[in-house]
Amino acid sequence: MEDMFEIRWHGRGGQGAKTAALLFGDAALSTGKYIQAFPEYGPERMGAPVQSFNRISSSPIRLHSGIENPDVVLVLDVTLVGQVDITRGLCPEKGILLINTPLSPEDMKKKLGFGGKVYTVDASAISTDTIGRNIPNTPMIGALVRVTGIIEMEALLEDTRKKLSAKFRNRPEVVEGNLQAIKRAYSEVKGV
Repeated sequence: MEDMFEIRWHGRGGQGAKTAALLFGDAALSTGKYIQAFPEYGPERMGAPVQSFNRISSSPIRLHSGIENPDVVLVLDVTLVGQVDITRGLCPEKGILLINTPLSPEDMKKKLGFGGKVYTVDASAISTDTIGRNIPNTPMIGALVRVTGIIEMEALLEDTRKKLSAKFRNRPEVVEGNLQAIKRAYSEVKGV
């Protein structure tokens, strides 16, 4: 891992972009890494475009500014393509674009005209199957771990289980559904 790894999450209010950045950050923290996880606030409302961010490092993070040139961009809602400049600041030579869509990576690469690595996973279908609702945030975390290798899958699952078990202590099916969603996205993500 480079000393600093930066991630930008794009989603719509209510899809869990902020929660995903926090869960992923906490999982990285549990492995001994230094992290930052923060949303960008504006006129947030259900369905409005939102962004969240992560910084992960093996040494203390002294930078406290927005992320202009992410290493990875995750898109929780493919309808943001064309509405938001999702590739802004993403280096085509080494950047990774990970999109929640049933389309193939080849189709998305052609549609976007992005020369870098493009990965796709149908996180909406996965979350609907495993959780019972279209909340693509946890499956996208599983796909992120697969395409970056930034933390171990077992560490992610263990930390996510702890966090979700505290939040949903009377709803173990929600915890298990989210863990299954992470595992499925990890195994189903495709890239070019």
